[in-house]
Amino acid sequence: MAAATAAALSFGTQARAQYFDTDEIVDESSASVSDTTGHLSKEDSIDTAFRADSLQGQHTLDSLLLAFYGKNQSMEFSALNDLDTAAVRYTSQVSDSVFVRRLSDIHSFIPLAYNDIVKNYIILYSEKMPEKMGRVIGLGNYYFPIFQEAFNRYDIPEELRAMAVIESMLKYDAMSRVGARGMWQFMYYTAKKYGLTINSFVDERLDPVKAVDAAARYLKDSYEIFGDWSLAIASYNCGPGNVNKAIKRSGKKDFWDIYHYLPRETRGYVPAFVGALYALNYYKECGITPENVNMPTQIDTFHVNRMLHFKQINELTGVPMEVLKVLNPQYTHEIIPGSATETWILRLPADYTGSFIAVENSVHLHKADTLLNPVTIKKIKDGGDGQRIAYKVKKGDYLGKIASKYRCSVKQIQKWNHLKGTNIREGQTLYIYRGGK
Repeated sequence: MAAATAAALSFGTQARAQYFDTDEIVDESSASVSDTTGHLSKEDSIDTAFRADSLQGQHTLDSLLLAFYGKNQSMEFSALNDLDTAAVRYTSQVSDSVFVRRLSDIHSFIPLAYNDIVKNYIILYSEKMPEKMGRVIGLGNYYFPIFQEAFNRYDIPEELRAMAVIESMLKYDAMSRVGARGMWQFMYYTAKKYGLTINSFVDERLDPVKAVDAAARYLKDSYEIFGDWSLAIASYNCGPGNVNKAIKRSGKKDFWDIYHYLPRETRGYVPAFVGALYALNYYKECGITPENVNMPTQIDTFHVNRMLHFKQINELTGVPMEVLKVLNPQYTHEIIPGSATETWILRLPADYTGSFIAVENSVHLHKADTLLNPVTIKKIKDGGDGQRIAYKVKKGDYLGKIASKYRCSVKQIQKWNHLKGTNIREGQTLYIYRGGK
């Protein structure tokens, strides 16, 4: 590793001229997407889901450079830094030799190259946002063991935990501007391909346990396709199809050799991964103080086969609503849709286990007529309250973007507005029925 890293450092002296300020040369055209993946290769099957997301007008997995989020657990990204890596140059009191040595000392199974681009990201994550990274380190004390369990299950490197940092800064409810959701920023079709449930009551992209399992399987599949972890990581951002195009056009199979041929937003993805991993390993040396995020240290899991509202649990056991939401974020309406034929998971702090067990057989009856009345449940099943919204099309809008915003489908918008195609114009009024069918 040390020899490889030293070679990468030598390469890095040319990186500024070679890799910054390059023109986009990636073919952005997209082919039609088949709804059938049963006879596709693993690569084509994964890429089909990516292209399906793209055809909805939603680019897969938002560029990490658009997302250094605020401290609060909001439902949307705050694009605090639209960084132009061709223009921004960070400096550090830490020497290149120290950066190289530290990367080598991580003993990563994934090669960690060092050059000017990587250096920029190392400084960004380790020196330029200490409060945000302090929160990440604090959250990581709770989430990283969950990640580790999934990575061990699929025999993939533990260093991949850094990907959740560049995707969401470990925000369980993160939502990108184009509809990717959760800590691992899955788009709809990719999430469905990897078995995540998304319906009126549940969005398992928000479930840290289910989402990291899906992410681990995706990454393992990508590694089996490319045989290279840097390329597998890059494909998480742009899909295996775009990585394969870059390989074919460049004639090479190394990330830095295909760098020019990747989509612009993907070029920074692997360097950012190295920067985030560096910060996770050397936060103490960088003066980053982990935030006390007050996450429970011990969790108990219950299987629920009756419809249950968070407020019923809160009022009978005393578990704070915010704790219920943080531990069970997949239930988007604070309702667990258990039934005689379907069981769902409820996670509670171990301190409240006894209280819940004491009321487990009757908690579903508490204020059920109010909290779980048929009208409320029907509205949720329909996706909303049916209110008609008059939306004026803005510059840069497209149907997929609008559909994501209002949690409906492109076909629904077309039906409601008698649109034969997907063309819309600025200033046009579209009618959207929130929750309508």
